[in-house]
Amino acid sequence: MRRRPGIGGLQTAAAARDQYRLLGENVAKLRTDLMKEQLSTFRSQLEDFARKHKNDIRKNPAFRSQFHEMCAKVGVDPLASNKGFWAELLGIGDFYYELGVQIVDICLATRAHNGGLIKLEELCKILCQRRKGAREAVSEDDCLRAISKLKVLGSGFEVISVGKRKLVRSVPTELNKDHNEILEMAQAQGFVTVEEVERRLSWSSGRAIDALETLLDEGLAMIDDGHRDGRRRYWFPCVSSISSYVGAETI
Repeated sequence: MRRRPGIGGLQTAAAARDQYRLLGENVAKLRTDLMKEQLSTFRSQLEDFARKHKNDIRKNPAFRSQFHEMCAKVGVDPLASNKGFWAELLGIGDFYYELGVQIVDICLATRAHNGGLIKLEELCKILCQRRKGAREAVSEDDCLRAISKLKVLGSGFEVISVGKRKLVRSVPTELNKDHNEILEMAQAQGFVTVEEVERRLSWSSGRAIDALETLLDEGLAMIDDGHRDGRRRYWFPCVSSISSYVGAETI
């Protein structure tokens, strides 16, 4: 018959487990302390880098984008506040605040035309036209970062993807999968018909009409009934590759 461990054996095993646990905790603490030390070193080097290249960060959009990527890798957000080291050194907090205000203004000015959805590339183009006299050039990456800070305004003001294209939404409209598929279809020629949606997406007539009428009610579509074939066209200025905002020069 196999002998069971006595009290002494159980105590020894318990003591061994406690030692392994303490050893594991010490190793974890050492690793954590080492990582904190490395991050502190990286942040210090990042600050030195920012001091040395602050003019490039301010003026060169591509360089600024790479700088933001470096910051993200070490857990630094230069846009988190308009106060503190980064704001005083680079002033980029104020830069993105200014962009945010201009983006809101452009979205409001074009809303009657596009229903509150504007192509990111078109938004950047209009923004650059407005900032011709500014020292800093603006890239799509800058627009995306400025828009991300507009979420504090509540619903709306976010970037959505429709196919391969990015759109900036400035209204609280919630678009579902059906709406996105229609918008993606409309990118090619600027419009769709009920019959085309039914055929290409294999939808019922009711489903197609319901989705299109919702987009129409939200101001994202415009109706064109002036064709000989009698088929109603639903135009989408917000995604059409052949449409652009006529008043861009005067905004």
